[in-house]
Amino acid sequence: MSVLAIIPARGGSKRIPRKNVKPFCGKPMMAWSIEAARASRVFDRIIVSTDDDEIAAVAEQHGAEVPFRRPAELANDHASTDAVFLHAIREMEKQGISDYACCLYATAPFVRPEDLREGLALLRGKAATSAFSVVRFDYPIFRALKVNDRGRVGMFWPEHRLTRSQDLPEVWHDAGQFYWVDVAKYKNEGKIYSSDALPVPLPAWRVQDIDTPEDWTRAELMFKAIQPSTEDK
Repeated sequence: MSVLAIIPARGGSKRIPRKNVKPFCGKPMMAWSIEAARASRVFDRIIVSTDDDEIAAVAEQHGAEVPFRRPAELANDHASTDAVFLHAIREMEKQGISDYACCLYATAPFVRPEDLREGLALLRGKAATSAFSVVRFDYPIFRALKVNDRGRVGMFWPEHRLTRSQDLPEVWHDAGQFYWVDVAKYKNEGKIYSSDALPVPLPAWRVQDIDTPEDWTRAELMFKAIQPSTEDK
């Protein structure tokens, strides 16, 4: 069995410039993902898919490989994760890596080695196409509000205004950390959100999307708060 980690890290991030190599709590952001992948001990190789020389150098400095450069058409704002992931898988298949692969985001400093091991074990045990990190919404989405064109507030689902929280269905969202796939099945279906995708639940206090400077500040505060419990990573 061959197992591959693919970390997508393009150079042209806009909202947080140079996000993938920007220092985060003492290390380049992507170093945390690389170190978690190495510590999990499940990967034969850890690959960074990038179009950027500085990112490539940082990746290699922290123990990852950069065996190819991502083409320009897959390094813009519109390239999907699936397209980038599939490109990297096909590149690595030329070198005999073809069983299981994990797309691990470069901006996932909260990911832990045990999360990665759990995802692979779940995928193999259930013989599914994909398995990825999820987290519960921290507020009942059926009480979501909208602001209309007159600046007034209304409910998306007014029928649930008086429904008790415990009577509403549990709702999850993508935690944006990692995505495991059975390579053969994934290539056939072509999407991580496969027809038989499995959830790998994470606690909310270890999940933070990092797309804006405000997100970055919040993530650093969260990371520093929980760091004493993650020293064994």
